[in-house]
Amino acid sequence: MLTGITSTDFSFKNQTGKYVGKVREVYEFGDKLAMIATDRISAFDVVLPRPIPYKGQVLNQLAARFLEGTRDIVPNWVESTPHPNVTFGKRCQPFKVEMVIRGYLAGHAWREYREGKRSLCGVPMPEGMKENDKFPAPIITPSTKADEGHDEDISKEEILSQGLVSENNYDKLEEYTYKLFERGSEVAKEQGLILVDTKYEFGKYEDEIYLIDEVHTPDSSRYFYANTYGDLQEKGEPQRQLSKEFVRQWLISEGFQGKEGQKMPEMPDERLDLISSRYIELYENISGEKFVKDNYHDKLAQIKKSIAQISDTL
Repeated sequence: MLTGITSTDFSFKNQTGKYVGKVREVYEFGDKLAMIATDRISAFDVVLPRPIPYKGQVLNQLAARFLEGTRDIVPNWVESTPHPNVTFGKRCQPFKVEMVIRGYLAGHAWREYREGKRSLCGVPMPEGMKENDKFPAPIITPSTKADEGHDEDISKEEILSQGLVSENNYDKLEEYTYKLFERGSEVAKEQGLILVDTKYEFGKYEDEIYLIDEVHTPDSSRYFYANTYGDLQEKGEPQRQLSKEFVRQWLISEGFQGKEGQKMPEMPDERLDLISSRYIELYENISGEKFVKDNYHDKLAQIKKSIAQISDTL
C-alpha cells in the first residue's frame, strides 16, 4: 500500500518563506515560488487523515496542461513544471475572492436551491429547476478566500462594498472567468464531457492580473459525461460525474459534512485504492491521455532536487 505524500520539510538556498495550504505546500523565493501538490485531500474544507496516492501528480499535471492552454485568454503564474508534483512560477498577490462559475444546478448550488433559496451570491436562480439542470446562462457565484476554515458565499456588491476587489479589477475578473469557462467547456466537449462548474483564482504581479493556482482539475471542477446526460436527466437519475463529489458523497453517507461535532470517518484501504484509481480515471478522461505513474521510490528526494536546481540559480 502506497502512503502518498503527506507533507514536506525542505530548506532551500535563497528561500524566503513557506506556506502550507490544505493540499499544497508553497516554498517562496522572493517574487517566485515553488508549489508542491501533495497527495492530501480535503472535502468540506477539512483535510482527510489519509493521503491519496498519485492525486498530487494528477492535479499538478492537469493544471499545467490547462494553464498552458489558456495563456491566450489571460497570463498565468507558471514558468515551469520541473517535476510531476511541482510547479514553479511567479509569486502573485492573490485577490481575496474565488471566482466560482456554474453552468448547471449541481453541488452547493443545488443544496441551496433544495432548501428553497432562489438566489445565490445575489444572482437569481430560475424557478422550476431540477438537480443538474442547465442554467439559461452560466452564473458567477463568488466565494471568499478563507485562510482558515470555510470559504463563504459572497455577492459582487459585497465584494465591492468591502473593498476586496476594485470595480475595474472585478469587471476584468468576470470577463476572464466567462472566457475561461467557455474554453474549458469546449475542451471538455472534445473529450465527451460537460464542464458543470469550476472556480478560478487570480492575483496580481507587477500590477497585471494573472491566473493562479489550478485550472479545470477534478478538485476545482465538476464534469458530467455528455453521452448519458440527457437520458439520466430525463429519468431524474443521478448524473455520472467526474469530480471530487464522489468523496464528498461518501463522507455524507458516513455522517460527515465538516460541521461542528461531527467525527471524520476512518477511510479503509479499499476506499483509498478506489479514490486513487478514480483520480487516475479523471486524468485520463479529462486529458484524453494515458496517465503515467511517477515512481514513488525516493519521490520526496526527487521533488527536493527539482526545486533545488532552480533555487540555486536565483
